[in-house]
Amino acid sequence: MRCPFCGTTRNRVIDSRLGKNGRTIRRRRECLGCKKRFTTYEKVETVLPMVVKKDGRREPFNPEKIRSGIQKACQKRPISINKIDDFVDALAQEFQESGQREILGSDIGEKVIERLKEWDDVAYVRFASVYRQFKDINEFMSELKELLDERGAEQK
Repeated sequence: MRCPFCGTTRNRVIDSRLGKNGRTIRRRRECLGCKKRFTTYEKVETVLPMVVKKDGRREPFNPEKIRSGIQKACQKRPISINKIDDFVDALAQEFQESGQREILGSDIGEKVIERLKEWDDVAYVRFASVYRQFKDINEFMSELKELLDERGAEQK
């Protein structure tokens, strides 16, 4: 590990702790050259599947892309960042443990939509409008009507 201050590779570990999520190790280090301290994080390198997009393209599974989309949908809504992070981490772990080499982008999108529907109606509609690419106001209204019908049936 290179010191971010002087660039030497000689350092010692002062303290090691398990990260908050239990999947990382936080190490506090001291450079033997300049005596400054810095923190590093270690995590297991995961092999995640490729995502098959609607147009047939393939790209690596990227939890940050999912997290970003959910955060945009949840902007100014009462949903904590920790809740989003926990969901995205669980989703990534689910796909990693499945052993599949490829997953459909639509499978990811549907899982996200279902979770947002549980959390918050506004975040759900925001995400659905982008994910499902509504062509006009009628498609949007149809989705809202469906949501309202579901909520009405739940309250009876």
